[in-house]
Amino acid sequence: MSENDNPRSYLDYPFVGVGVVVWKADKFLLIQRGKQPRLGQWSIPGGRQELGETVQETAIREVLEETGLTVEVTDFLDVIDSIQKDENGVIAYHATLIDYAAEWISGEAHAGSDAMDIAWHSLDELDDLGLWMETNRIIQESAELRNKR
Repeated sequence: MSENDNPRSYLDYPFVGVGVVVWKADKFLLIQRGKQPRLGQWSIPGGRQELGETVQETAIREVLEETGLTVEVTDFLDVIDSIQKDENGVIAYHATLIDYAAEWISGEAHAGSDAMDIAWHSLDELDDLGLWMETNRIIQESAELRNKR
């Protein structure tokens, strides 16, 4: 699927996405994206907010759909705009991403609806994972907030 085939491309407005840094003990969870944008890249679980759904409800639902895990949202982290332009300078994709941290409650992690793969990682691996710089920053921020609790 190319970026042009993505139903979220070339919209007249941004869409809202919710991401979640999920913690279990001293490990955080990453999914390998099964859809555009960033198809095949590793990221935190998350997805598009649905009409009538709060952002925290979106966070919990998306983690369950993508990983099979039940989580409790613990911290608001940040709002990030992901804006990508095509080769002509036209905005091809604009997502407003609202990121949370959450703690694992139950379930065994497995790749679900929008994920190709799934893996738990420790903070000492973070710099070697090749994540989008904003994802890397959000995970670090989440770890710092978690350590303050």
